Amino acid sequence: MTLEVCCGNLESVHAAVKGGARRIELCSQLELDGLTPVWEELQTARSLYPGLIIHVLIRPRAGDFCYSAAEVQQMAADIATALALGADGIVVGALTPEGEVDLPAMERLMAPNVTFHRAFDVCREPLRALEDIIGLGCRRILTSGQAATALEGATLIQALRERSAGRLLLLPGGGVTPENAASILARTGCTEIHASASVKKADGTRVTSAQKVAAILRAIAG
Repeated sequence: MTLEVCCGNLESVHAAVKGGARRIELCSQLELDGLTPVWEELQTARSLYPGLIIHVLIRPRAGDFCYSAAEVQQMAADIATALALGADGIVVGALTPEGEVDLPAMERLMAPNVTFHRAFDVCREPLRALEDIIGLGCRRILTSGQAATALEGATLIQALRERSAGRLLLLPGGGVTPENAASILARTGCTEIHASASVKKADGTRVTSAQKVAAILRAIAG
C-alpha cells in the first residue's frame, strides 16, 4: 500500500519524510485547497531527498477549474519548470463550464505520470469523465468519490476502480485519517491513498505531522 502525503510547504516535506513517507504531492497554500508550489521549495526538496517521489500540483489560482487560454499557457510553462526541477509527476485538472473534462486544455497540460486531481469531484458525469481521463493518458485520479470525504465516497471510488482496472489507478483522498485509512482502502479496493496528515498551527496555517504520517502508514501496513 502506498501513502501519498500532500505537503503545502517545505516544513511539511521534512515532517512527511520523518514520518516515513516515500511519495508526496508538493503544493502551496493548503488553506486554498492547494496551489502551484514555490519553485525554491521544490528545488530544496529535490536536493535534500533524492529518493523521495515528488508529484507537483499545478493550479494557478483558487476557485473553479475552468481556465482561460492564458492560464493554460501559464500552467503548461509551470509543468515544464516543475519537470526541469526534478518533479516525478504532475497533478493537474481542467474542466469546462459545463462540468466536463476540458480535453483541449488537458492535452496542452499532459506530461509523463499525470494525476488528474480533485476537479474530478465536481465533474457532471464521473463515468464519462473517467473515460476521457483514461483517453488522455493520465496515470491516476485523485478523488473523494464526489463526496465530502473519501470514506463517504467509497462506493463510487470502488466502481471507478473496477471500471478502470488495468488502465488507470484510483487515489482516494479527502478526510483521510489514521483511523479510517485502512477502511477506505478495504472498501474501495485501492492500493494507494492520499492524505495531508496535517495539524493546525497557532497562526491558522496547516503543516504535516510526522506522527500522523507514521500512524497512517502503520494503519495501512496490514
